[in-house]
Amino acid sequence: PEQVLTYLDGTVKVEETELKPRVGFLHPVLSHNISLVINVTREGDSGQYMCTVNVVDEATSTGKNVAVINLTVLVPPAVPTCHLHGSPAVGANVTLSCSSEKGKPSPGYQWQRTAPTPQVFFPPAQDQARGTLKLTNLSLEMSGLYVCVAENRAGSAECSVALEV
Repeated sequence: PEQVLTYLDGTVKVEETELKPRVGFLHPVLSHNISLVINVTREGDSGQYMCTVNVVDEATSTGKNVAVINLTVLVPPAVPTCHLHGSPAVGANVTLSCSSEKGKPSPGYQWQRTAPTPQVFFPPAQDQARGTLKLTNLSLEMSGLYVCVAENRAGSAECSVALEV
């Protein structure tokens, strides 16, 4: 563990960590609670934070002077990449894949055809965890623009593939 912020004898001290320019107390110390604020959060700020209150002249520590909280910084999916695997000929099978390099928690993927007519897909053709869509026994009517949306609680991003059968 590394110390991030201290208040001692009326003085606030921000320790030399990567949080230094982004961390502080939410309220003036002694006027409210001693909540910590982290500005411009990053994925690397995730972790366990512990607040310890030591009262001067306290004879014994009862264990009630420590609070712990786990922080998970959510990250929206990066713009995914879409690929077509296979030869898009009439009667053939192809797989569309969609993958995002970043995202916390891991994004889910949803494929849909937007043009010429909208169409949504469900398992087993679509694998939302892997980002794949299997199209079998291709026909000319299956041609169109296929859009993949990568989504998690922090946001979404999309890519597309034009399929010409």
